[in-house]
Amino acid sequence: MKLYVVGFGPGNYEGMTLEAKSAIEKSSLVVGYSTYTDIIKQYFPEKEYLSTGMRKEKERVILALENAVTKTVALICSGDSQLYGMAGLAFELGGSFLDVEIEVVAGVTAAFSGGAILGAPITHDCALISLSDLLTPIGKIEKRLRCASGGDFVIVLYNPSSKTRVDYLKKACDIVLKYRDEKTPCGVVRNIGREGQDSRILTLKELKDMAVDMFTTVYIGNSETKIINGKIVTPRGYQNA
Repeated sequence: MKLYVVGFGPGNYEGMTLEAKSAIEKSSLVVGYSTYTDIIKQYFPEKEYLSTGMRKEKERVILALENAVTKTVALICSGDSQLYGMAGLAFELGGSFLDVEIEVVAGVTAAFSGGAILGAPITHDCALISLSDLLTPIGKIEKRLRCASGGDFVIVLYNPSSKTRVDYLKKACDIVLKYRDEKTPCGVVRNIGREGQDSRILTLKELKDMAVDMFTTVYIGNSETKIINGKIVTPRGYQNA
């Protein structure tokens, strides 16, 4: 049978791709992290749902694969199904389920849906970095921050803080400040496409001391980034071409 690994975008129905909607509609069962299944239920109430909690990714994927042996299943991920999603793990574990066809359905990741709220901060090369050290050693995260900062990439930070990582954004800003001006335009967007959506534009210096959570996406501009009519814009250079 079939397993769709679906990125459903930021959370609002309008933010889903037509392909994501179609994959969920074709599925008799939807499997996902409990927070995500709660979001999807309001749009597809007729579906059967199974969910697992945080840090149960392996169990969740196995659950989806087991059910996909006899039915069509949608394994849902917020944003995109590849970026920090379950697509890779589905293929890693799928070798034990040879009768299950896996199809990845892309979605709009927070970097782009949140960027659109702030203006156009990502019109040039960028680096997407998660500050979560659950699966990535902090030393590697810090190295990636240094390389992205030194390369003058626009930086988008996922998972910038949690109850056990309250100072990680501050530490990240300290690294970036070694390469960029403290007045560099930055932005934060919380609950993108969901109830309670909020955004703010500020400087890198101000960002360093800002309190954020796991539902916040952080944008750090490069040396070209500017504020135009209250929006963050990173020119690509078209006007000088």
